Amino acid sequence: AEEPEGIKLITCFSLSFKCFRRNQSLHGPSPVTTFGPKACMLQNPHAVMHIQDPASQRLTWNKPPKSVLVVKKIQDASLLQPFKELCVFLTEQKNMIVYVESKVLADTAIAGDESFGAVIQKFCTFREDLDDISNRVDFIICLGGDGTLLYASSLFQESVPPVMAFHLGSLGFLTPFKFDTYQSQVTQIIEGNTAIILRSRLRVRVVKKVSLVNMALGVLVQQVLNEVVVDRGPSSYLSNVDLFLDGHLITTVQGDGVIVSTPTGSTAYAVAAGASMIHPNVPAIMITPICPHSLSFRPIVVPAGVELKIMLSRDARNTAWVSFDGRKRQEICHGDSITITTSCFPVPSICFRDPVNDWFESLSQCLHWNVRKKQNYLSSEEEEF
Repeated sequence: AEEPEGIKLITCFSLSFKCFRRNQSLHGPSPVTTFGPKACMLQNPHAVMHIQDPASQRLTWNKPPKSVLVVKKIQDASLLQPFKELCVFLTEQKNMIVYVESKVLADTAIAGDESFGAVIQKFCTFREDLDDISNRVDFIICLGGDGTLLYASSLFQESVPPVMAFHLGSLGFLTPFKFDTYQSQVTQIIEGNTAIILRSRLRVRVVKKVSLVNMALGVLVQQVLNEVVVDRGPSSYLSNVDLFLDGHLITTVQGDGVIVSTPTGSTAYAVAAGASMIHPNVPAIMITPICPHSLSFRPIVVPAGVELKIMLSRDARNTAWVSFDGRKRQEICHGDSITITTSCFPVPSICFRDPVNDWFESLSQCLHWNVRKKQNYLSSEEEEF
């Protein structure tokens, strides 16, 4: 019997994930270049060795995309009209299958709109952590801010479909598209051959120690786009955690905590804690202490291929808490461990222009990077004095 469409491709995803083993090279793992059931990286025949120039990374489709996930910021009245316009355009003009989370449609402003009812009937709905849509969605459209993109990333723990993010939130560092011309922009994405940037993620594995109270060994594996934060939680004591790199103890963090971030996350919590900003195409992991009780503990950047492990120090006075992109916060006790490596499943983020111009535009517009009053011109007469 003939395999259903997309089955062979999805099987490759599963095999590549299960068989992946971190090598001893300091380079990070080669990222998967197929995104969802139908999207893939357009190969550059002029690539040197096996490392493709990030500036030449472009999106193409194996088959025309037929399904799209629309992720909308919850409880934001300003997004209702853009959401409705986009969904009408996708279903009626582009004949796309639209996936929407069930809790989005629970909004009375959407459910009670009779004129929108015919469109709602065409939606495919799902529930977070209950329904698996990883093999059904060809690409993603985000309506909101940076948090909306982070949430979309969390829905896909392996291969992530291409993401198009519209700036309809507060900051918008990761959302380069404006909604004013959404029809032409979405049409261009559906036709393919647009610039993308592969935003690396962290693969985080939390192992909870077996105890007399809890005999089961708890293991959580999570894909993180921005950062993993380990902090002291509600305790008034300093956090005291050991940081290992490839099995070797490199330091003990004594302070409010530590941030382990991707280059994408370097412009989030990490930069607020004094870290440098790293372009997302740089293969690296950033380690940033939070208010360290040491004048010499500065943020560091390590190669993307290393394996980090964080554990409570033996003489720690209190437990620690860990969160993943600000979500799923949990307590870390003595004997628990947090292992962090670079994931081989990046987030393919669609660019407005290209990876470099988009990033510097975000630095300028969102963070006002290097904004100051210009120095006055010095005339030749003034120079003499």
